[in-house]
Amino acid sequence: MATSLRRPSFTACSSSATDTDDEGVRGTCEDASICKRFAVSVGYWQDPYIQHLVRLSKERKAPEINRGYFARVHGVSQLIKAFLRKTECNCQILNLGAGMDTTFWRLKDEDLLPSKYFEIDFPMIVTRKLHSIKLPTLLIAECVLVYMTPEQSTNLLKWAAKSFETAMFINYEQVNMEDRFGQIMIENLRRRQCDLAGVETCKSLESQKERLLSSGWESASAIDMMELYSKLPRAEVSRIESLEFLDEMELLEQLMQHYCLCWATKGGSGLGLKEITY
Repeated sequence: MATSLRRPSFTACSSSATDTDDEGVRGTCEDASICKRFAVSVGYWQDPYIQHLVRLSKERKAPEINRGYFARVHGVSQLIKAFLRKTECNCQILNLGAGMDTTFWRLKDEDLLPSKYFEIDFPMIVTRKLHSIKLPTLLIAECVLVYMTPEQSTNLLKWAAKSFETAMFINYEQVNMEDRFGQIMIENLRRRQCDLAGVETCKSLESQKERLLSSGWESASAIDMMELYSKLPRAEVSRIESLEFLDEMELLEQLMQHYCLCWATKGGSGLGLKEITY
């Protein structure tokens, strides 16, 4: 599974009878990839690789969706680069539920590749192989934990905190899901036969942080995507906001307030991992 500096490792779960049960979850990967592909096609950010992996949808995506994905990609990317710079790239990255993500190649273009890079479809199949790895390790989960039961995601977080002496965990997923807008989001997904099995852990930013801390991580931070959007470079925000007219700012705010970026660290006091912030 370990990779050289110039080649990613891709690990997939073999087909089984449970694949049918996961169809709704796997469908969200396709949806997210198509949305990213469209946003790139209209200029929200540069990604020369996604065109080779994802088809371009004929259906135009709404501006609030495009801006949401811009904030998501920018936010996760900034934290990844912060970790890589703190560790001087002497680390490894585990991208859980990576799907069609192109982070590996984009980091390669910027000469920011870590020592090892893993992309994983179903993370639990590599637990045994990764148990003894002790390099500084970054784990990434974008809309992955929410599809696990709270017990399953907690077990994963505890395993990661126990297995790696120096590590950081980045998690992007829903938050504030107990209000009316959150309930509508849940109902819409259920109509598509996609249940959020772990939604009860997405009550608030505090519940997101508490889950990480109670699983053995030493520090935890969380920010909703609307606040993150307000912290994006103003020049970039002005540029993307000039790409399309948005007549319902309130809808964008509601969407952004129901997604968050969380990160936790363990060890690495000499590296200053706890100082990483947004």
